[in-house]
Amino acid sequence: MGSVRKASAWLGLVEDSDDDRYYDDEYAEGSNETAEPWVTDPRVRAVAESAEDKSPRIATVTPDGFRDARGIGELFRDGVPVIMNLTSMEPSDAKRIVDFAAGLTFGLRGSIERVANRVFLLSPADTEVVSGEAAGRDTNGFFNQS
Repeated sequence: MGSVRKASAWLGLVEDSDDDRYYDDEYAEGSNETAEPWVTDPRVRAVAESAEDKSPRIATVTPDGFRDARGIGELFRDGVPVIMNLTSMEPSDAKRIVDFAAGLTFGLRGSIERVANRVFLLSPADTEVVSGEAAGRDTNGFFNQS
């Protein structure tokens, strides 16, 4: 088989007439009782376990009243960023929730940011909030027309 034909077969453009070179004779003849069972590479399992341990979560809470403050505090204390939507609350209860959240974030060294009107983001200390502005972006226009 010529080199062009081999390259075409490797790319899948033509049928490879030499398919037998890809099969192991012992495997093709049937199951081998003395063969070891198939084992997954342990590195794959280790990566999957570490990904499960650090499952990132963000909680969205729309409290009805101040009684929902405890749930917000428990989520935040567990290290989960919380988005509080206070648009459906009475202004006096919303103010109490914001005061509670401010004390909560101060006590646990987190941060509180206003996202929209009566919507706040509570971020734990180990969470970095990135703004929508790209760092070092030229603000003169879409293309750099220098």
